[in-house]
Amino acid sequence: MSAGALVAAARRLHERTAALEFGPPVTHVYAPLDYAWAVHEQYLRRYGEGPKRILFLGMNPGPFGMVQTGVPFGEIAAVREWLGLDAPIDRPVREHPQRPIEGWSCRRSEVSGARLWGFFRARFGTAAAFFAEHFVANYCPLAFFAGTRNLTPDKLPSEARASLLSMCDAHLREVVAVLQPRWVIGVGAWAEQRARQALATIESVRIARILHPSPASPAANRGWAEQARAMLIEQGVWA
Repeated sequence: MSAGALVAAARRLHERTAALEFGPPVTHVYAPLDYAWAVHEQYLRRYGEGPKRILFLGMNPGPFGMVQTGVPFGEIAAVREWLGLDAPIDRPVREHPQRPIEGWSCRRSEVSGARLWGFFRARFGTAAAFFAEHFVANYCPLAFFAGTRNLTPDKLPSEARASLLSMCDAHLREVVAVLQPRWVIGVGAWAEQRARQALATIESVRIARILHPSPASPAANRGWAEQARAMLIEQGVWA
């Protein structure tokens, strides 16, 4: 069963990355596959069954998305109302006092997640219709903070980054082997770059990209959904 294989792969990824140490400027590391594992497993088992034609690949957990819920781009309302997930969420052992894990009680919206899942909802209507041929995953399972500042994986010190990327590359290959996608779509340029490197020897997979929906991107604030749709059509991913 593909969902079970995804669950096992995610557990292995968590165990491997949990052993890594990250020095300055990193002050805190959050692992949603630990404290929010119940929701993540629920997501994989409910929506990860069967082959998928298209795999959307994000970078790593956002502070008000997957960091809170354990679901890629996991904006609270989308995860609860559209994905229908409801498993319990714990807290990390070492929690930043100014970056608390509030789980379902978090009142901040993950704009990237609201845009991404809202885009899929507008096109497909139901989560079941979307996941019939699509899946969404994150390349890296960890979130990093330098004080209160969110630190993306590409900004990590080089030595720690190299070990992490090797583990994440291997996990992405596992996910692709399970889901057998025809397309892997990087959500943003960095995710596309990692997909191209990790999957370079897998000839059956085509790599493409959409604009990242982050509000930090001026371009994404000018009609992101329409731009994403146009990019998918232009690259031949969607009709």
